[in-house]
Amino acid sequence: MTAQRVYLAVIAALLVVIAAIVYKFVVAGSTLAGDDGRTAVVLAPGERALMLGEMRGFVTGIAQLTDALARNDMAAASAAAATMGAGRTHDVPASLMGKLPIGFKELAFGVHRGFDAMATDADKLRDRDRTLAQLAGVLGQCAACHERYQIGVAAPH
Repeated sequence: MTAQRVYLAVIAALLVVIAAIVYKFVVAGSTLAGDDGRTAVVLAPGERALMLGEMRGFVTGIAQLTDALARNDMAAASAAAATMGAGRTHDVPASLMGKLPIGFKELAFGVHRGFDAMATDADKLRDRDRTLAQLAGVLGQCAACHERYQIGVAAPH
């Protein structure tokens, strides 16, 4: 009976540790209260550079997308939107993903999925107004993320 209790205690302890790890790397991430009321996502300098490079890529892609829409070139609009789709998430290291809080991940994946839907619809439906409405929705998600989060840098050890 005693050995069984020890096994159960070890299993319970392991489950608590696993739950804590899942919470830290899937839900909470690496965050602090920001100095401006937003949540600061704390990253290593290289991770921060990667994240900001991704965001600059979005600005470039959105410029290409809006240019294509202004010319009513739906093939180019589709191509521009596709460059910002979920395929880009494969370039993000798992260590960085673990530092992002769940709310940030939900917004980010929503943005990527939004661009995928935009690319597909622009290609198949060729409806500029629909694509513009989709772009407005995606930009709303970008704005929500920037209102809620800032990217901080971990202090060197």
